[in-house]
Amino acid sequence: MARYMDVHRKVEGLTAAALADAHRKDLEVQGKYDVKYLRYWFNEGDGTVFCLCEAPSQEAATAVHREAHGLVADDIVEVREGS
Repeated sequence: MARYMDVHRKVEGLTAAALADAHRKDLEVQGKYDVKYLRYWFNEGDGTVFCLCEAPSQEAATAVHREAHGLVADDIVEVREGS
């Protein structure tokens, strides 16, 4: 399965607690789309969030976010881990 990194920019009202709740919602929905959200990173100051997942497609990864909380990524790219 492919890995994808998505980027959410200028998320209004971003807090660590709000993001943890959104991630929890992703985990509740992800199985429906054969997606596995692995980790996330964020910058509370500028409202940027990065999410890493394994998914069959970009569309499946996006569908999880859309259904779970509506915070669809601005960009999503397939990535591979380097050494």
